[in-house]
Formats: sequence, structure tokens, C-alpha cells
Amino acid sequence: MILAILQARMSSTRLPGKVLMPLAGAPMIVRQIERVSRARRIDKLVVATSLNPGDDAIEKTVRKEGIAVHRGPLDDVLARFIGALEAFGPADHVVRLTADCPLADWTVIDETIDTHLETGADYTSNTPPHRTFPKGLDVEVITAAALRRAAAAATTPEEHEHVTWGVWNHPDRYRLAFHSQPVDEGEVRWTVDRPDDYAFMATVYDGLYKKDRAFTADAVRKFVRGRPDLATFGGDRRV
Repeated sequence: MILAILQARMSSTRLPGKVLMPLAGAPMIVRQIERVSRARRIDKLVVATSLNPGDDAIEKTVRKEGIAVHRGPLDDVLARFIGALEAFGPADHVVRLTADCPLADWTVIDETIDTHLETGADYTSNTPPHRTFPKGLDVEVITAAALRRAAAAATTPEEHEHVTWGVWNHPDRYRLAFHSQPVDEGEVRWTVDRPDDYAFMATVYDGLYKKDRAFTADAVRKFVRGRPDLATFGGDRRV
């Protein structure tokens, strides 16, 4: 079984509450869940948020969508993932996603999972040392066994905060694989961390969602190319 875990919290330092900010009339996390749910390879999706009372709103919003929720320590995201794995497994593989990526591409998720299964790796991502996918299409896949092993060995703040840090920093201990695309879009920014990121995302959704709720990454590229004002919106490359 392949379990996808979408981590989310309200206490973002740069843009607090961003995961519930509206996109095309619904909270951002709901729009991302819509997109992630189209992935054929994912068997179950769970949102992992914290026990902080401020994250009650995330649980309420997500449960309305019929999505499972696991809550754990705010500052130990790795423990949250292990808790979600134990609560909603048994799973053979875990897909790690973050809730600030409302343009998540289900085809890229499936392709990354395929690479993971075909190579037999412990850990696979589409963000290798030289990334080719836009920031915001990030996918990580890890075997449940490797995730548990990493959790048992974790001693540093980085390992507990970044979940897979102790895996991809130790290619001597884990078998790593990577999924890339021919076109280099590694500098393209499609994630939401700042107010300008949100303004960009809201414009994209306003332009595309009503016409096609399942708009693709190629549709985003075409839309932004047709809007010169968006190409370097906020000072970052957007297409």
C-alpha cells in the first residue's frame, strides 16, 4: 500500500495561515488535495498536522473533505509522519508532500512513484542535486522500512524537522533514486511561502480553475507565458 502524507500547519513564519487562504473559492489545502487525489498510484491520503490548537482549523477543514487527519508534535514533523504511518498503515511506501504546493502535479507524483518502484530504491525524489521540476512540484517517496529506520536513528533538529534529511544526506546507508524531466525548470517558483507567491497563485487559479478544475502544469505554463506581468512576478522566475 502506498500512503501519501501531506504535512500542514498554520504557523508559517513568513505567511501565517497560508494553507487555508482561498484559491478559487476554497482553502488552498483543499485545492491541493483535489489535485493530489488524481494520482493513480496513491492508495490513501492523510493530512499530518500538529497538536497546536491553532491547527484545529486545518483538521476541521480537511475532515469536511473526507480526508483522514493525524496530529502530532509541532516541532517534530518526523514523529508526525511515523504516527500517521502507524495509524493509517500498514503501508509499504510513503509519499511525502507539503501543503504549500497548490499546483501539485498528479502525473509527476505518479512518475516519481514509478521510478521508486522500478529502481527498488529506499528513497526517491524529483529534487535531485540538480532539480529540473519547478519548486512546488516536489515529491518524495520512501519505503516504510527506511522511514522507520531514519526515525530510530534521528538525533538532530534537522532530521526531526525535515523528515527525510537523515536519508538523502546518507547515500552510504540508503539506496537513492531521482526522477528528472528533460526541460530544466529548477529555478521556476510555484510554491507559496510569501505574499507575492500567494498573489501569483491566486491569479493562476482565477485564470484557469473555472474553465478546467483539472488544469495541468502545461496549462499553467501556457497561461503564464501569455501574461508577461507574471513571468518574473515577485522577482522569481514563474515559467
